[in-house]
This record gives sequence, C-alpha cells and structure tokens, in this order.
Amino acid sequence: MTETGAGSSIRVLIVDDHGVVRRGLRGYLELLDDIEVIGEAENGLRGVELSAELVPDVILMDIVMPELDGIAAISRIKAAQPGVQVVALTSFIEEDKVLAALESGASGFILKDADADDVAAAIRAAHNDEVHLDPAAARILARGMRSRMESSPAEALTERELEVLSLVGHGRSNKEIATDLGITERTARTHVSNILGKLDLQSRTQAALYAVERKLVHD
Repeated sequence: MTETGAGSSIRVLIVDDHGVVRRGLRGYLELLDDIEVIGEAENGLRGVELSAELVPDVILMDIVMPELDGIAAISRIKAAQPGVQVVALTSFIEEDKVLAALESGASGFILKDADADDVAAAIRAAHNDEVHLDPAAARILARGMRSRMESSPAEALTERELEVLSLVGHGRSNKEIATDLGITERTARTHVSNILGKLDLQSRTQAALYAVERKLVHD
C-alpha cells in the first residue's frame, strides 16, 4: 500500500447520485489506512458546495448527475479550488465525456466497475499530482493527441520545458520534477503551465500523452 506520510491520510469526497455506489465506495475506502472519506454528495451542485466547505484532497466525481453534471461541477471546483484533485467516475466510456472531463481539470478517469484497488490507485495518483486513466480512456486521449501534434509542435518548447515534459510523461509530480531537475516546486509548476499553453493542451494528462506520442519520454 502506498503511504501518504506519517500521520496523514488522503481526504476524499464522494459525489454520485446513486446511494448504493456511494455506500460501496465508502465501505471499501474506509478499510484503507491512508484514505479518509470526509463526505458524500448526491449531485454535482451539492458536490461543489461540500468541496468548498470541507476542502477535500481528492473528489470521486460521477459524470452523469441531476442538477449539475460532473463535468460542470469539476469546472466550478477547479476554478475555485485549483488544489483539489478530481477523479471522474462513469458507468461507460464515451469519447466526448472523457475529453470534457479531463479538459475541465479531472486528474483521472475510471469506470465504476473498476476493481477496488484501481479506485484507490486513482485516488493516490491524483493526490500525488499524477494521472490514472482507464485504458479505454487513455486510448481515446492518445487518438486526440495524434491530431494535435502537427498543430502544436514540440519545437516551440525550450530545452528545459522538453525536460519537464519528458518527466510529466513519466508520471512525475511537480515535486518529483523539482527534485530531479534541482529546481523549486513552484518553478516546476510554472514550466508545466507554460508547456500546456504553448502546446494548446488543457491538462497534465494531455501533456503526458503528448510526450508519449512524440517519443519524448526517455528511459
């Protein structure tokens, strides 16, 4: 099991309109010593409200919900609380919803019928500023990256930004990138932001897949 640090736990908010799903997720997550479920919401609007109130580390967010869907909720939460990470949940993979969720700021995308260990892995990855994608979602993003590559050339990046992009492709967090390159975490975060802007990408996930597709990820 991945530990988050001595005496610490990942504070999780579950947002899903099906009570049985919320109870199932809570029941499993409460068995883990590094994850704490701090609340539940039955729709996106309540999820936005509870996120502001509880300030979770990670939110498990259903995509299709009444009152406010998950994609709109993710956008609102990330605009108000950029430090809160969101893992999108769905019953089935749809290309438009995968892209919309990740472009709204989701840090991962998993199916509701995923193994319990995969759900925990996605939460831990999001908390560590990493990406965890269902394989089908990853394939959808990879296809989208191929169409972007010609219009967003890697040559627009500086040598340092290429180094950072390679590490993003390896799944490194900003903290790990800073350590690897001997820079501050704030500088690493700035480099990632500049990379997204230059390549016209909306998320770290897209940057990681871009790096893989362009073979910028080195052993």
